[in-house]
Amino acid sequence: MGRYANRADRDAIQDEMPWRDRDVPVTIHQLLARTAADFPERNAFTFQFFSDPGARAETLTWTETLAGVNRAANLLRSLGIGEDDTVAVLLPNCTECVLALFGAQVAGIAAPINPMLDAEQIAGILRETGAKVLVTLRAFPKTDVAQKAAEALRTAPGVEAVLEVDLHRYLDFPKSWIVPLMRPKVHPRHNARILRWAGEMARQNDTLDFDDGNRDRVSAYFHTGGTTGMPKVAQHLYSGFIYNGWLGHRLLFTEQDTLICPLPLFHVFAAVVVGGAVLSSGAHVVLPTPQGYRGAGVFDNFWKLLERWKVTFVITVPTALSALMQRPVNADISSLQVAFSGSAPLPVELFNRFQRATDVTIVEGYGLTEATCLVSVNPPDGEKKIGSVGLAFPHTDVRILECDDDGTVLKEMGLDEIGEICVSSPGVYVGQTYIAEEKNAGLFADGKWLRTGDLGRIDSDGYLWITGRAKDVIIRGGHNIDPAVIEDALAGHDMVAFAGAIGQPDAFAGELPCAYVELVDGATTDVAELRAFASGRIHERAAHPKYIEILPELPKTAVGKVFKPGLRKLAIARVYNAALAKRKLAAEVVEVVEDKRRGLVAKLERRGEVDEDAVQRCLGEFARPWDWK
Repeated sequence: MGRYANRADRDAIQDEMPWRDRDVPVTIHQLLARTAADFPERNAFTFQFFSDPGARAETLTWTETLAGVNRAANLLRSLGIGEDDTVAVLLPNCTECVLALFGAQVAGIAAPINPMLDAEQIAGILRETGAKVLVTLRAFPKTDVAQKAAEALRTAPGVEAVLEVDLHRYLDFPKSWIVPLMRPKVHPRHNARILRWAGEMARQNDTLDFDDGNRDRVSAYFHTGGTTGMPKVAQHLYSGFIYNGWLGHRLLFTEQDTLICPLPLFHVFAAVVVGGAVLSSGAHVVLPTPQGYRGAGVFDNFWKLLERWKVTFVITVPTALSALMQRPVNADISSLQVAFSGSAPLPVELFNRFQRATDVTIVEGYGLTEATCLVSVNPPDGEKKIGSVGLAFPHTDVRILECDDDGTVLKEMGLDEIGEICVSSPGVYVGQTYIAEEKNAGLFADGKWLRTGDLGRIDSDGYLWITGRAKDVIIRGGHNIDPAVIEDALAGHDMVAFAGAIGQPDAFAGELPCAYVELVDGATTDVAELRAFASGRIHERAAHPKYIEILPELPKTAVGKVFKPGLRKLAIARVYNAALAKRKLAAEVVEVVEDKRRGLVAKLERRGEVDEDAVQRCLGEFARPWDWK
């Protein structure tokens, strides 16, 4: 690992040799075996079921991790899984999830699924990925994962076997006695065989029973982070995973580091970026509670967990940082070197508050499921341009382009000119990003650069700035929400003529879904009725609109479509003015304008004597920019 401070450092790494000439493993098993040979007795994965800093924890060394992954892969092969067969993993974070996820990629293709999805969406992913085996939870108190899995299997007949993981083994007395009495009853109405993970694993060899293959291939299917609608499913190659892991090792981590990752393993940030980095470097990763940041007491105990494990790197997202800044730093965190944040834009004030509280800098990065993940990062040893997502990684080519619908490049934008962010890298599976072939149509600019759907610009120092989105999606705390689901629900009301859903700024979640409605002529209804109507038709609570407003007429394009930028301007002004009023600051957003370099910018006027630093702190909690008029 060398210094990585600027574009010259990035270029120097890239100029050492082409990516194809680098001496890196071909498969995940080769990568894991190499690391286990280099650091056999070093800690690899630690899981704590409870968040208390003194709670019992389970730690696997790299030797134990390799043996566990081998047993998992052997088990899956014994159930008929070949290289082209899919194993769905529907689990919260736990040791079994780690072994299942990597074991499935060694044996066949892993398809991690968000346990918070509803049964219908889980079934859809099982069908689309062609899953033959499902690894999921045995019924357990305070979670409905087993119930949803059983319901999903009713309409996913391709699943032949279910491996059930029992979390009971993590419990101490008296919970270990009480929980079996509270275990919910699940009545499976499907034909898949049900097997116990622990018993089946115990029968397997610690060494691989089959030839690893030694070739690049599809090893994982990751659904996009959507919480509504039917998520798209992206294909990941071994080579994309290896590339992401190489970046983490080359630029950030060594075997001396300990990461804490309270993010879910069904998401690429944890499974690919963190998983790849530790498999490549031999670093140690701590996974606190099955729910990660959502787990009981995690935020309250977070700083003490850092002290317990002598954490050097925090893996986080803006929503988690916001929650952490509401707790005092009540432990010795002198081991901490860097916090790495992704998934959503980071507000300036949150960046500053974290740095003041911890004396640690946040490194903000950018990635997406469709590119395996990593695209760019603010250089760890160099300037952090707050609000930017930094420099493109070595061997990643980022272009700002204007394309037509079929991907033909019409124009490449100049410095600081906004266009669509398009990416070429070893993590991009050109032409075959999605399982469904029709969804790849028009996805690649001139057949080479993945069109991300994000709008942005590149400045004179090579830093990438995200200014908006070309694709119409709401990002709430890193999860994608399809606005069409909200719009379709509202449009089903007899009194609604048009509905437009967007993400309104939020200091905690980044965005929250909100909707604007135009009624049919002569119709009358109110917001409460519309909210109740929509909530009954939207499956996921995360997508329920937090704000609904009835307008005399929605802004529309020349062809009659709802003009979303107009709605976003209304939402920015409303939310910012509410925040200013709540703090009794004599300033007001008088307009929101489209800036060629920064996207939508709120313009403020003074309404008397005003503390400008207080205004900066107030609006700095949001990711969108503002200026005095």
